[in-house]
Amino acid sequence: MSNQIFEAALGIVNPWYIKGVDFDAERKSLAIQIDFVAGSRFAHPSADGVHPVHDTQTKRYRHLNFFQHECHLEVRVPRVRLPDGKVALVEPEWAGKLSGFTLLFEAFVLMLAQQMPFAAVSRITSESWHRVYSVCAKYVDLAVDAMDLSGISSVAIDETSKERGQKYLTLVADSDQRKVIFVTDGKDAKTIESFAQHLTTHGGDVDNITSVSIDMSPAFIKGVGDYLPNARITFDKFHVIAHASTAVEQMRRTEQKTDPTIKGLRWPLLKGREKLSTTQSADLDALVAKITTKRTARAWLYKEQLRDILERKQINIVSAMLKQWCTNVMRSKVDPMKEVAKMIRNHFDGIVAWTQTRQTNGFIEALNGLFQAAKRKAHG
Repeated sequence: MSNQIFEAALGIVNPWYIKGVDFDAERKSLAIQIDFVAGSRFAHPSADGVHPVHDTQTKRYRHLNFFQHECHLEVRVPRVRLPDGKVALVEPEWAGKLSGFTLLFEAFVLMLAQQMPFAAVSRITSESWHRVYSVCAKYVDLAVDAMDLSGISSVAIDETSKERGQKYLTLVADSDQRKVIFVTDGKDAKTIESFAQHLTTHGGDVDNITSVSIDMSPAFIKGVGDYLPNARITFDKFHVIAHASTAVEQMRRTEQKTDPTIKGLRWPLLKGREKLSTTQSADLDALVAKITTKRTARAWLYKEQLRDILERKQINIVSAMLKQWCTNVMRSKVDPMKEVAKMIRNHFDGIVAWTQTRQTNGFIEALNGLFQAAKRKAHG
Protein backbone atom coordinates (compact mmCIF):
# COMPACT_ATOMS: atom_id res chain seq x y z
CA MET A 1 0.00 0.00 0.00
CA SER A 2 2.81 2.44 0.92
CA ASN A 3 4.48 1.77 -2.44
CA GLN A 4 1.28 2.66 -4.27
CA ILE A 5 1.05 5.92 -2.32
CA PHE A 6 4.60 6.85 -3.30
CA GLU A 7 3.94 5.86 -6.92
CA ALA A 8 0.95 8.18 -7.01
CA ALA A 9 2.87 11.00 -5.31
CA LEU A 10 5.85 10.69 -7.66
CA GLY A 11 3.81 10.11 -10.81
CA ILE A 12 5.40 6.69 -11.40
CA VAL A 13 3.60 4.82 -14.21
CA ASN A 14 4.07 1.56 -16.09
CA PRO A 15 6.61 0.16 -16.87
CA TRP A 16 8.20 1.81 -13.85
CA TYR A 17 7.24 0.78 -10.33
CA ILE A 18 8.51 1.28 -6.79
CA LYS A 19 10.42 -1.77 -5.65
CA GLY A 20 11.09 -0.69 -2.09
CA VAL A 21 11.40 2.18 0.38
CA ASP A 22 14.13 2.65 2.99
CA PHE A 23 13.52 5.26 5.68
CA ASP A 24 16.33 6.17 8.06
CA ALA A 25 14.92 8.35 10.84
CA GLU A 26 18.31 8.80 12.50
CA ARG A 27 19.97 10.09 9.33
CA LYS A 28 16.76 11.87 8.29
CA SER A 29 16.81 10.34 4.83
CA LEU A 30 14.40 8.48 2.57
CA ALA A 31 15.55 6.26 -0.30
CA ILE A 32 13.01 5.03 -2.85
CA GLN A 33 14.05 2.14 -5.13
CA ILE A 34 12.50 2.27 -8.60
CA ASP A 35 12.64 -0.54 -11.16
CA PHE A 36 10.93 -1.43 -14.43
CA VAL A 37 8.92 -4.46 -15.50
CA ALA A 38 11.06 -7.22 -17.02
CA GLY A 39 10.81 -7.42 -20.81
CA SER A 40 9.93 -3.73 -21.19
CA ARG A 41 11.11 -1.81 -24.23
CA PHE A 42 12.02 1.86 -24.22
CA ALA A 43 12.11 4.71 -26.70
CA HIS A 44 15.27 6.71 -27.30
CA PRO A 45 15.49 10.16 -28.93
CA SER A 46 18.23 9.09 -31.35
CA ALA A 47 16.14 6.34 -33.02
CA ASP A 48 12.45 5.78 -33.83
CA GLY A 49 10.44 3.05 -32.12
CA VAL A 50 11.06 1.18 -28.88
CA HIS A 51 14.17 -0.87 -28.21
CA PRO A 52 15.10 -3.91 -26.10
CA VAL A 53 17.09 -3.53 -22.89
CA HIS A 54 20.76 -4.47 -23.20
CA ASP A 55 21.74 -4.02 -19.55
CA THR A 56 21.09 -1.65 -16.63
CA GLN A 57 22.87 0.61 -14.22
CA THR A 58 21.66 2.07 -10.94
CA LYS A 59 21.48 5.86 -10.75
CA ARG A 60 20.69 7.99 -7.72
CA TYR A 61 18.64 11.19 -8.07
CA ARG A 62 18.14 13.85 -5.40
CA HIS A 63 14.42 14.61 -5.11
CA LEU A 64 12.35 17.11 -3.13
CA ASN A 65 12.50 16.58 0.61
CA PHE A 66 9.99 14.25 2.26
CA PHE A 67 8.91 16.66 5.00
CA GLN A 68 12.26 17.47 6.71
CA HIS A 69 14.00 14.36 5.34
CA GLU A 70 16.23 14.26 2.27
CA CYS A 71 14.73 12.07 -0.43
CA HIS A 72 16.65 10.17 -3.10
CA LEU A 73 15.38 7.99 -5.93
CA GLU A 74 17.55 4.94 -6.62
CA VAL A 75 16.59 3.91 -10.14
CA ARG A 76 17.62 0.87 -12.14
CA VAL A 77 18.08 2.66 -15.45
CA PRO A 78 18.04 0.65 -18.71
CA ARG A 79 20.55 0.84 -21.52
CA VAL A 80 18.92 -0.13 -24.81
CA ARG A 81 20.36 -1.54 -27.99
CA LEU A 82 19.57 0.66 -30.98
CA PRO A 83 19.01 -0.60 -34.57
CA ASP A 84 22.55 0.42 -35.55
CA GLY A 85 23.97 -1.78 -32.78
CA LYS A 86 24.92 1.05 -30.44
CA VAL A 87 23.96 0.89 -26.77
CA ALA A 88 22.42 4.03 -25.24
CA LEU A 89 21.22 5.00 -21.78
CA VAL A 90 17.53 5.83 -21.33
CA GLU A 91 16.94 8.49 -18.70
CA PRO A 92 13.52 8.32 -16.96
CA GLU A 93 11.18 11.22 -17.68
CA TRP A 94 11.58 12.62 -14.17
CA ALA A 95 15.38 12.91 -14.50
CA GLY A 96 16.70 16.47 -14.45
CA LYS A 97 19.00 18.16 -16.94
CA LEU A 98 21.97 17.83 -14.58
CA SER A 99 23.12 14.39 -13.52
CA GLY A 100 21.94 13.41 -10.06
CA PHE A 101 18.78 15.49 -9.68
CA THR A 102 15.11 15.09 -10.56
CA LEU A 103 13.31 17.73 -12.62
CA LEU A 104 11.25 18.80 -9.62
CA PHE A 105 14.34 19.28 -7.47
CA GLU A 106 15.98 21.39 -10.19
CA ALA A 107 12.79 23.44 -10.49
CA PHE A 108 12.94 24.04 -6.74
CA VAL A 109 16.57 25.21 -6.99
CA LEU A 110 15.70 27.58 -9.83
CA MET A 111 12.77 29.02 -7.89
CA LEU A 112 14.97 29.68 -4.86
CA ALA A 113 17.78 31.12 -6.99
CA GLN A 114 15.41 33.79 -8.33
CA GLN A 115 14.96 35.09 -4.79
CA MET A 116 18.33 34.62 -3.04
CA PRO A 117 22.07 34.10 -3.60
CA PHE A 118 23.45 30.68 -4.47
CA ALA A 119 25.01 30.37 -0.99
CA ALA A 120 21.56 30.63 0.62
CA VAL A 121 20.11 28.09 -1.83
CA SER A 122 23.01 25.80 -0.98
CA ARG A 123 22.20 25.99 2.74
CA ILE A 124 18.49 25.30 2.21
CA THR A 125 19.00 22.34 -0.13
CA SER A 126 22.14 20.92 1.56
CA GLU A 127 23.85 20.86 -1.83
CA SER A 128 27.19 22.47 -2.59
CA TRP A 129 27.38 25.99 -4.00
CA HIS A 130 28.95 24.58 -7.16
CA ARG A 131 26.10 22.11 -7.70
CA VAL A 132 23.52 24.89 -7.26
CA TYR A 133 25.43 27.08 -9.71
CA SER A 134 25.69 24.21 -12.19
CA VAL A 135 21.91 23.67 -12.17
CA CYS A 136 21.22 27.36 -12.83
CA ALA A 137 23.97 27.64 -15.47
CA LYS A 138 22.61 24.57 -17.28
CA TYR A 139 19.11 26.01 -17.60
CA VAL A 140 20.42 29.43 -18.63
CA ASP A 141 22.47 27.76 -21.37
CA LEU A 142 19.44 25.75 -22.52
CA ALA A 143 17.28 28.90 -22.61
CA VAL A 144 19.93 30.81 -24.59
CA ASP A 145 20.37 27.93 -27.04
CA ALA A 146 16.61 27.81 -27.64
CA MET A 147 16.30 31.56 -28.10
CA ASP A 148 14.64 32.69 -31.35
CA LEU A 149 15.62 36.26 -32.28
CA SER A 150 14.22 36.22 -35.81
CA GLY A 151 11.57 38.84 -34.98
CA ILE A 152 13.83 41.36 -33.27
CA SER A 153 13.81 44.82 -34.87
CA SER A 154 14.18 47.23 -31.95
CA VAL A 155 16.63 46.98 -29.04
CA ALA A 156 17.79 48.95 -26.02
CA ILE A 157 21.43 48.78 -24.95
CA ASP A 158 22.91 49.81 -21.60
CA GLU A 159 25.80 48.94 -19.30
CA THR A 160 25.88 48.07 -15.61
CA SER A 161 28.75 47.56 -13.20
CA LYS A 162 29.89 43.98 -12.71
CA GLU A 163 32.35 44.35 -9.85
CA ARG A 164 34.87 46.79 -8.45
CA GLY A 165 37.67 48.06 -10.66
CA GLN A 166 35.67 49.59 -13.52
CA LYS A 167 34.40 46.22 -14.73
CA TYR A 168 31.11 46.32 -16.61
CA LEU A 169 28.50 44.23 -18.37
CA THR A 170 26.62 45.32 -21.47
CA LEU A 171 22.95 44.33 -21.63
CA VAL A 172 20.82 44.24 -24.76
CA ALA A 173 17.04 44.00 -24.44
CA ASP A 174 14.19 43.54 -26.89
CA SER A 175 12.37 46.88 -26.73
CA ASP A 176 9.03 45.35 -27.71
CA GLN A 177 9.05 42.39 -25.30
CA ARG A 178 11.08 44.30 -22.70
CA LYS A 179 13.31 41.38 -21.82
CA VAL A 180 17.07 40.86 -21.86
CA ILE A 181 18.30 38.90 -24.88
CA PHE A 182 22.07 39.29 -24.58
CA VAL A 183 24.69 39.96 -21.89
CA THR A 184 28.45 40.26 -22.34
CA ASP A 185 31.51 41.61 -20.53
CA GLY A 186 32.71 45.15 -21.23
CA LYS A 187 31.11 48.33 -22.53
CA ASP A 188 33.08 49.09 -25.70
CA ALA A 189 32.14 48.87 -29.38
CA LYS A 190 33.11 45.19 -29.46
CA THR A 191 30.10 44.39 -27.27
CA ILE A 192 27.84 45.49 -30.13
CA GLU A 193 29.79 43.24 -32.49
CA SER A 194 29.29 40.34 -30.07
CA PHE A 195 25.56 41.07 -29.98
CA ALA A 196 25.40 41.12 -33.79
CA GLN A 197 27.03 37.67 -33.88
CA HIS A 198 24.66 36.39 -31.18
CA LEU A 199 21.69 37.75 -33.12
CA THR A 200 22.76 35.98 -36.31
CA THR A 201 23.40 32.71 -34.45
CA HIS A 202 19.84 32.71 -33.10
CA GLY A 203 17.93 33.40 -36.30
CA GLY A 204 18.05 37.18 -36.31
CA ASP A 205 19.42 39.55 -38.92
CA VAL A 206 21.40 42.71 -38.18
CA ASP A 207 19.77 44.35 -41.20
CA ASN A 208 16.38 43.97 -39.49
CA ILE A 209 17.43 46.10 -36.51
CA THR A 210 15.96 49.48 -37.40
CA SER A 211 15.89 51.19 -34.01
CA VAL A 212 18.36 51.27 -31.10
CA SER A 213 18.06 53.17 -27.84
CA ILE A 214 21.40 53.90 -26.14
CA ASP A 215 23.02 56.46 -23.89
CA MET A 216 25.50 58.89 -25.39
CA SER A 217 28.47 56.56 -25.00
CA PRO A 218 30.88 57.10 -27.95
CA ALA A 219 31.69 53.38 -27.86
CA PHE A 220 28.04 52.37 -28.24
CA ILE A 221 27.49 54.96 -30.97
CA LYS A 222 30.48 53.59 -32.90
CA GLY A 223 29.42 49.98 -32.32
CA VAL A 224 25.90 50.58 -33.59
CA GLY A 225 27.24 52.39 -36.65
CA ASP A 226 29.69 49.60 -37.44
CA TYR A 227 27.61 46.49 -36.72
CA LEU A 228 23.91 47.51 -36.92
CA PRO A 229 23.96 49.43 -40.21
CA ASN A 230 20.21 50.03 -40.56
CA ALA A 231 19.58 51.07 -36.97
CA ARG A 232 18.34 54.55 -36.16
CA ILE A 233 19.80 55.72 -32.86
CA THR A 234 17.53 57.26 -30.24
CA PHE A 235 18.73 59.13 -27.16
CA ASP A 236 15.68 59.30 -24.95
CA LYS A 237 14.66 62.62 -23.46
CA PHE A 238 15.21 61.45 -19.88
CA HIS A 239 18.97 61.29 -20.43
CA VAL A 240 18.93 64.77 -21.94
CA ILE A 241 16.84 66.24 -19.11
CA ALA A 242 19.13 64.54 -16.57
CA HIS A 243 22.11 66.41 -18.06
CA ALA A 244 20.15 69.65 -17.90
CA SER A 245 19.25 69.03 -14.25
CA THR A 246 22.93 68.46 -13.47
CA ALA A 247 23.73 71.78 -15.12
CA VAL A 248 21.11 73.55 -12.95
CA GLU A 249 22.66 72.07 -9.83
CA GLN A 250 26.16 73.11 -10.92
CA MET A 251 24.93 76.65 -11.51
CA ARG A 252 23.22 76.74 -8.11
CA ARG A 253 26.36 75.60 -6.29
CA THR A 254 28.47 78.19 -8.06
CA GLU A 255 26.06 81.07 -7.48
CA GLN A 256 25.32 80.30 -3.83
CA LYS A 257 28.99 80.94 -2.97
CA THR A 258 28.34 84.66 -3.49
CA ASP A 259 24.56 84.70 -2.99
CA PRO A 260 23.27 83.07 0.23
CA THR A 261 19.64 83.40 -0.89
CA ILE A 262 20.19 80.51 -3.33
CA LYS A 263 20.91 78.05 -0.50
CA GLY A 264 18.21 75.51 0.32
CA LEU A 265 16.73 75.52 -3.19
CA ARG A 266 18.29 72.29 -4.45
CA TRP A 267 15.15 70.14 -4.41
CA PRO A 268 12.72 72.83 -5.60
CA LEU A 269 15.00 73.30 -8.63
CA LEU A 270 15.40 69.60 -9.41
CA LYS A 271 11.95 68.19 -8.66
CA GLY A 272 8.98 68.51 -10.96
CA ARG A 273 6.70 71.31 -9.90
CA GLU A 274 3.84 68.88 -9.28
CA LYS A 275 5.95 67.18 -6.58
CA LEU A 276 6.75 70.35 -4.63
CA SER A 277 5.18 71.37 -1.35
CA THR A 278 3.42 74.71 -1.08
CA THR A 279 6.48 76.23 0.59
CA GLN A 280 8.90 74.85 -1.98
CA SER A 281 6.70 76.06 -4.83
CA ALA A 282 6.61 79.55 -3.34
CA ASP A 283 10.41 79.58 -2.94
CA LEU A 284 10.82 78.53 -6.56
CA ASP A 285 8.43 81.23 -7.79
CA ALA A 286 10.35 83.83 -5.79
CA LEU A 287 13.61 82.76 -7.46
CA VAL A 288 12.14 82.68 -10.98
CA ALA A 289 10.80 86.21 -10.46
CA LYS A 290 14.46 87.32 -10.28
CA ILE A 291 15.35 85.71 -13.60
CA THR A 292 17.11 88.83 -14.86
CA THR A 293 19.61 88.80 -11.99
CA LYS A 294 19.88 85.13 -10.99
CA ARG A 295 21.70 82.77 -13.34
CA THR A 296 20.34 79.79 -11.42
CA ALA A 297 16.82 80.95 -12.28
CA ARG A 298 17.77 81.19 -15.95
CA ALA A 299 19.32 77.70 -15.81
CA TRP A 300 16.08 76.31 -14.36
CA LEU A 301 14.05 78.07 -17.06
CA TYR A 302 16.27 76.62 -19.81
CA LYS A 303 15.76 73.14 -18.33
CA GLU A 304 11.99 73.55 -18.29
CA GLN A 305 12.00 74.89 -21.86
CA LEU A 306 14.01 71.86 -22.95
CA ARG A 307 11.53 69.54 -21.24
CA ASP A 308 8.64 71.25 -23.04
CA ILE A 309 10.37 71.01 -26.43
CA LEU A 310 11.03 67.27 -26.05
CA GLU A 311 7.41 66.62 -25.11
CA ARG A 312 6.27 67.68 -28.60
CA LYS A 313 5.68 65.16 -31.40
CA GLN A 314 6.17 67.16 -34.63
CA ILE A 315 9.77 66.47 -35.60
CA ASN A 316 10.18 69.61 -37.73
CA ILE A 317 8.93 71.81 -34.89
CA VAL A 318 11.14 70.03 -32.33
CA SER A 319 14.18 70.40 -34.59
CA ALA A 320 13.62 74.12 -35.09
CA MET A 321 12.90 74.81 -31.42
CA LEU A 322 15.85 72.74 -30.25
CA LYS A 323 18.26 74.58 -32.56
CA GLN A 324 16.94 77.91 -31.30
CA TRP A 325 17.22 76.71 -27.69
CA CYS A 326 20.88 75.83 -28.23
CA THR A 327 21.54 79.24 -29.79
CA ASN A 328 19.89 81.05 -26.87
CA VAL A 329 21.84 79.05 -24.30
CA MET A 330 25.17 79.57 -26.05
CA ARG A 331 24.54 83.36 -25.98
CA SER A 332 23.74 83.30 -22.28
CA LYS A 333 26.08 83.47 -19.28
CA VAL A 334 24.84 80.14 -17.84
CA ASP A 335 28.08 78.25 -18.47
CA PRO A 336 27.03 74.78 -17.17
CA MET A 337 24.00 74.79 -19.50
CA LYS A 338 26.27 75.62 -22.44
CA GLU A 339 27.81 72.16 -22.05
CA VAL A 340 24.31 70.68 -22.42
CA ALA A 341 23.77 72.72 -25.58
CA LYS A 342 27.05 71.43 -27.01
CA MET A 343 26.06 67.87 -26.17
CA ILE A 344 22.69 68.32 -27.90
CA ARG A 345 24.34 69.71 -31.03
CA ASN A 346 26.78 66.77 -31.09
CA HIS A 347 23.95 64.23 -30.76
CA PHE A 348 21.19 66.19 -32.46
CA ASP A 349 19.74 63.51 -34.77
CA GLY A 350 19.51 60.89 -32.02
CA ILE A 351 17.82 63.32 -29.62
CA VAL A 352 15.32 64.47 -32.23
CA ALA A 353 14.63 60.81 -33.11
CA TRP A 354 12.94 60.49 -29.68
CA THR A 355 10.15 62.66 -31.08
CA GLN A 356 9.14 59.87 -33.47
CA THR A 357 10.34 56.62 -31.88
CA ARG A 358 9.52 57.42 -28.22
CA GLN A 359 12.02 54.65 -27.52
CA THR A 360 13.46 54.78 -24.01
CA ASN A 361 16.11 53.03 -21.95
CA GLY A 362 14.05 53.40 -18.80
CA PHE A 363 12.97 49.77 -18.66
CA ILE A 364 16.47 48.38 -19.20
CA GLU A 365 17.80 50.67 -16.48
CA ALA A 366 15.15 49.15 -14.21
CA LEU A 367 16.46 45.71 -15.19
CA ASN A 368 19.96 46.94 -14.33
CA GLY A 369 18.58 47.73 -10.90
CA LEU A 370 17.60 44.08 -10.51
CA PHE A 371 21.14 43.04 -11.48
CA GLN A 372 22.58 45.38 -8.85
CA ALA A 373 20.10 44.21 -6.21
CA ALA A 374 21.11 40.61 -6.88
CA LYS A 375 24.78 41.60 -6.61
CA ARG A 376 24.16 43.29 -3.26
CA LYS A 377 22.31 40.25 -1.92
CA ALA A 378 25.27 38.11 -2.92
CA HIS A 379 27.73 40.62 -1.37
CA GLY A 380 29.34 41.16 -4.78
